[in-house]
Amino acid sequence: MDVRATGEEPPRSVLARGLSLLDAFGSADTELNLTELAARTGLPKPTAHRLLGELVRWGGVERTESGYRLSMRLFVLGQRAPRPRGLREAALPYLEDLYEATHENIHLAVLDGTDTLFLEKVTGRRSMPIVSRVGGRLPAYCTATGKLFLALGPPGRLEQALSAGLVHYTPHTIVMPGLLQRELARTADRGYALNREESEAGVSAVAAPILDHRRRVIAAISITGNACRLDLDRLAPAVRTAARALSRELARESTGELKMGIPR
Repeated sequence: MDVRATGEEPPRSVLARGLSLLDAFGSADTELNLTELAARTGLPKPTAHRLLGELVRWGGVERTESGYRLSMRLFVLGQRAPRPRGLREAALPYLEDLYEATHENIHLAVLDGTDTLFLEKVTGRRSMPIVSRVGGRLPAYCTATGKLFLALGPPGRLEQALSAGLVHYTPHTIVMPGLLQRELARTADRGYALNREESEAGVSAVAAPILDHRRRVIAAISITGNACRLDLDRLAPAVRTAARALSRELARESTGELKMGIPR
């Protein structure tokens, strides 16, 4: 997004400006040129160029023939974040079991602001190619995983999503607040969420929540694939079973740590 188009002030501190350049890369961007980075951050080109040079020397970005791309050093740093790494490691066997049972795209996601952020994805040659990727994000209101965070989380989450605005990604995207609220009420009632071509044409998904020991939604698992092929309601029990088993495992680990006096 072009910061100048939104009317927002560009960051002022050197650190904030450098981080804004890293944050300018979207989930679908493999590389960006200087003009695009300056536009997205609102920074003057000379400033953006100087800071990019610093980031290259640090190892956060790499130069390419036509611009810049994020480096593996950022991935390594991300792996050091304790909760996502532990969650991914615990979830992976369940994701792999779901993949073996369905041969569809299997996601593990968490909420990040008003977006659903994909922490892990298990896919294969028999799975339908889709836009999602590890580290990518999509608005919560138009994804199965994201709907769970909005439906089962505190009311402020939905208010934040509505304030950010609902835009069409496909003709099936729900953009009327009243319709979205009714959809989320149905999601809460049945205990799983559906996405019927709302974020990507031809792609549907079913998702179930992962709960902590206090019964709060901390993540979600989804099965995603061809909208014409997937029977979402038939697949719902499988993804719910996997999510419940993972929730029990995480709850046991969490209560065990609490008994040992390990702070969380």
